[in-house]
Formats: sequence, C-alpha cells, structure tokens
Amino acid sequence: MNGPETLEAPTAAPSAGQMDELVLGGRSFRSRLIVGTGKYATFPLMKRALEESGAEIVTVAVRRVNLTDRSKESLLDFIPKGMTLLPNTAGCYNADDAIRAARLGREVGLSNWVKLEVLGDEQTLWPDNEALLSATRTLVQEGFVVFPYTSDDPIVCRRLEEAGAAAVMPLGAPIGSGLGIQNPNSISIILERAKVPVIVDAGVGTASDACVAMELGAAGVLMNTGIAGATDPVRMARAMRDAVRSGRDAHLAGRIPRKRYATASSPVQGVIGSS
Repeated sequence: MNGPETLEAPTAAPSAGQMDELVLGGRSFRSRLIVGTGKYATFPLMKRALEESGAEIVTVAVRRVNLTDRSKESLLDFIPKGMTLLPNTAGCYNADDAIRAARLGREVGLSNWVKLEVLGDEQTLWPDNEALLSATRTLVQEGFVVFPYTSDDPIVCRRLEEAGAAAVMPLGAPIGSGLGIQNPNSISIILERAKVPVIVDAGVGTASDACVAMELGAAGVLMNTGIAGATDPVRMARAMRDAVRSGRDAHLAGRIPRKRYATASSPVQGVIGSS
C-alpha cells in the first residue's frame, strides 16, 4: 500500500479557520488536531467523539486491530468516513517489537505511515530514545513514513529528524497524565530548530493545554486520554477542536510583548490638551 488508508467521504469546503493547512508526509490536512482511539467506553461513543473533533487523522494501535478475522466487529468499523489512519506501535518496549508491529500494519493494508512508540518504562511510559532512533532508521530505510513519539529533548528530536522522521512528536507530559505542557521552553527550542513538523503528543488534559501547545508554534497536537477520559468525551472533543484552531490563530496573529509595567490602552499622548 502506497499511503495511509483513507475512508471515502464527500469533500466539504474548508472554513476560514481551516485554510492554513498542515502538511505531513506530503499530504495536506485542514485540521491540526490528531486523535486516538483508546480508552473509550464504547465504540459508538468513540465514533461520535471523533466526528465532533473535526480531526482528519486518527491513530490506531496495531495490537488493538483484529487482523485475522475481518468478519468480526473491529474498531475500524467505527472510524468515521474520510479519516486517515495512522497505525501506532503502542505497547512496544524494544525496537524489534516496534518494527515488527509497523511491518504487520503495512502488510495487512493499514498504512505505510506509523506513529512510532518505543517505551522504556512501564510506570512512566517514557520513551526509550536510543531504541526509538534505531527503529526510526530501520523503518525509514524500509520506506515507512515515520512519526516518532519522543521526549521533549531538542537533541533527540534533531537526531530523529536526521534519521529521516517525517515529523517529531515530543511529549507535553507523560502519557495520560493530563498535566499539560510541562516544559514550554524545551518545546520552544525544538520548534526553533526543527525543519520538519513538530506535533505535541501526550499529556494534554483540557482545551487550554492544547491551546498553549499551538500558541508556542506547534504544527499540531495529538491526544487521546484528554478526550476519551473526559466526563463528556463528545463535548471535550469539540472543545479540543476549537482550542487547536484558536491557538493556531493566536500564534499566527502574533502576541503582544510581555512587559513588566502597565501600558495604557487609551494613551493620552497626541490628545488635544495633553502635554
């Protein structure tokens, strides 16, 4: 298969807020929000949340897809039409397992795109960056379009880019923690130096977290638990959709400089009678 599987859907005209497109792996997307499929109470609830998110890319763990018997119900049956599948190697703790999962996803026709995860610790779910680099190099050589999930380390992100990653995905905080962007300075340094898109991945807990990531200049935000774990996932999906759009607009608009003292919003200089 030459690219990610896209389920057919009518083409809708983008709104004014969606004209600034995200380009990943040579493809353009109007939405800068990428969503996952885990932790939902039911598949129908997941489908409703994905629809409300406005996202065009959805990550799917290769290990969660029924690859042997397509006659049985699968989470793929509940992916909204038109969404692009991004298989991921969630649950892999060494390079060999992650490479094997990526190959399996491609062999069964999911995609030659892969969100590459190689975890180093079961409690923190922190990436094993040495193994991640090794797996990235191997998969790039095999023709995969690789999107590695990594720590917020500018040096590691640079090396992943040099290894051929199509984007880098530094964490905002540990997976599922909901802590928000813990090291904005590190993310800013990564953004300043990267020549590929930077997608903030993991740790987003609410809409303001997503907005902060986008205001920093991230090309996009990837999240799962922040939506799926909310009391009302469908409403949270809408909130995340709007937050990503607003944060992107704010970044492009350019914020005012931070100042130590007040500046009057209605200055008297130039007003008749002032001195």
